[in-house]
Amino acid sequence: MTMADLGTEALRSHVAAQLQRARDRSVALTDAVDDDDLVRQHSKLMSPLVWDLAHIGNQEELWLVRDVGAREPVRHDIDDIYDAFQHPRADRPTLPLLDPAEARAYVREVREKVLDILDTTPLAGRRLVTDGFAFGMIVQHEQQHDETMLATHQLRSGAPVLHAPPPPPGRPLPAPEVLVPAGTFTMGTDVDPWALDNERPSHEVHVDAYFIDTAPVTNGAYAEFIAAGGYDDERWWSADGWAHRVKADLTAPRFWVRDGDRWLRDKFGVVEPIPPDEPVVHVCFHEARAYAAWAGRRLPTEAEWEKAARFDPATGRSRRFPWGDEDPGPEHANLGQRHLSPAPVGAYPAGVSSSGVHQLVGDVWEWLDSDFHGYPGFRAFPYREYSEVFFGGDYKMLRGGSFGTDLAACRATFRNWDHPIRRQIFAGFRCARSAAPAELDQELA
Repeated sequence: MTMADLGTEALRSHVAAQLQRARDRSVALTDAVDDDDLVRQHSKLMSPLVWDLAHIGNQEELWLVRDVGAREPVRHDIDDIYDAFQHPRADRPTLPLLDPAEARAYVREVREKVLDILDTTPLAGRRLVTDGFAFGMIVQHEQQHDETMLATHQLRSGAPVLHAPPPPPGRPLPAPEVLVPAGTFTMGTDVDPWALDNERPSHEVHVDAYFIDTAPVTNGAYAEFIAAGGYDDERWWSADGWAHRVKADLTAPRFWVRDGDRWLRDKFGVVEPIPPDEPVVHVCFHEARAYAAWAGRRLPTEAEWEKAARFDPATGRSRRFPWGDEDPGPEHANLGQRHLSPAPVGAYPAGVSSSGVHQLVGDVWEWLDSDFHGYPGFRAFPYREYSEVFFGGDYKMLRGGSFGTDLAACRATFRNWDHPIRRQIFAGFRCARSAAPAELDQELA
């Protein structure tokens, strides 16, 4: 059952539930700290939490109250303050921001109007509202900012305020890598009603045969790269990567701390030994690429990642998720802040792809060796600033979502991107390599 199959009232109920789920998370992330913490900038890489909260409300007002609902503005005087393009994150604390009480009252008032608009707006006849698209866009926007706020929590100092149970245990995997045969598959989507513009249109892509890691690179494997002097050997780094490594004095993933002969990590205010079987997280693209070179491998391309995640050779079609078309459940993937770290490799056998690749969704965003661009036939909708203005810039692709990503924004066509130096995000990677003809003959024998 998809959203397209729902009747109008069932669709309204689904949208309302998704809006509420996102808001519950926003409230939990902001209520976890006091007002001083809400207005403080914990890192120049991030906004104060109170800015994110009011920005969530402002985007909801712009699109759902003013555009979809054609209602009078709730607060027409704050649009500039909460325009992410107008003010870099480092400068946002100097703006006349709504204080915590004002921000909370603002997002509540906007939401009350939005729920009334949801009850009275036809969800058909106009592309922006068909299948609840505009509401789904706002759900995804709020959940993306919730993940951003979760990253801000990781950067704050002080006693832990977030708590969650540990992820499930890992399991042995059948092989370290999987062969994906050469062939064409359908990349992107035309049918997912809440897919965003950069996921469209679907198109056929040929991919040569390649091997891809069965699971993301673990902390234990990455520690071997460090111990082998990987950060001190320029051979493994690109020119840009080495320049950044030197300038930023990179010596290990962010939040790793050396303690004698072992590594510790600071995870949301808790300092603990690093679990060797969890996917490594908080590495930038340059670190991921250097590790891959040291290991005699490379990072996957975006097309390779999506084929491994979606293509089902038994049917010849591309699926919404590695395991099928149904939304992820807790048995499929580590998502939605259910846990506060990646899960050990092999923890989600129900989430394996048709190709035999594990943990492609959830746990860590995966760096890919592809730049951000539009697909053939791309058309910006409903505004250029979501995707198009970032095409061709200094961005590398990230796919799959993390333990902090919500299921509303983790489908296997969902595309994320960031600067290759970013480490505060919940990003890791897996490796790939091109298949040699002799290896293909051996596999077929």
